[in-house]
Amino acid sequence: MHHSLGLLQLGALSLVPTALGGVLFGLALAAPPGPMNAVIAEESALRGWRAGFFAGLGAMTADACFLVLAVLGAATVITETPGLRRVMVGAGGLLMLWFAYGAVQEANTVVTEGDSSVTSGDSRGFRKALVLALTNPYQVAFWLTVGVGLLEPGVVDVASYVPAVRTDALTVQTGHPVLLGGFFGGIGLWITGFPAAIVAARTRIERLAPLIAWVSAAVLAGTGVLFLLRAL
Repeated sequence: MHHSLGLLQLGALSLVPTALGGVLFGLALAAPPGPMNAVIAEESALRGWRAGFFAGLGAMTADACFLVLAVLGAATVITETPGLRRVMVGAGGLLMLWFAYGAVQEANTVVTEGDSSVTSGDSRGFRKALVLALTNPYQVAFWLTVGVGLLEPGVVDVASYVPAVRTDALTVQTGHPVLLGGFFGGIGLWITGFPAAIVAARTRIERLAPLIAWVSAAVLAGTGVLFLLRAL
């Protein structure tokens, strides 16, 4: 009995590097500036933490959908069909330009009429981020490249990349549910903490909300123009 319990504990401990690796990878994917974080920042600044969190949840839901498509192999259709890929890039660019226009309008409304003039609604940001993510072929490409590596069973010895370290305690198991759980856990940490940081900054500086919305609009507009150029 005690022997079996000890083996279970050792097995659980051996998965700690895998879980931490998943969390760090999820944070590394979610944290860089881009259209998704621009939407999260805008929703958080104008509508509060819940709206920002739900916007992040929309982006994470898209990742979960792409994960399923990658497992089924259906996502390869997008990358292997140039016409469909071009349509997705163009549609994503147009959506980003439209959302950028809406962000500018709302920021101007806050400046002229105050925070109370901005309508609330958690589902709004969720739908916006979900649609943007689903029309982003580069997100599909991620799950067909790096994502496939996460799903395939294997072992990554992190210590082998550090000459001074020789230990089995830094072994990450790819294709393990713990790795995927840590990955989405890392994204969850970001979409929880990032909106909170935006709201805290907005509370300290009252005029920061429209500024964040304008910056978010600029990021969305710039990315939208880039998408349209690539589509053409």
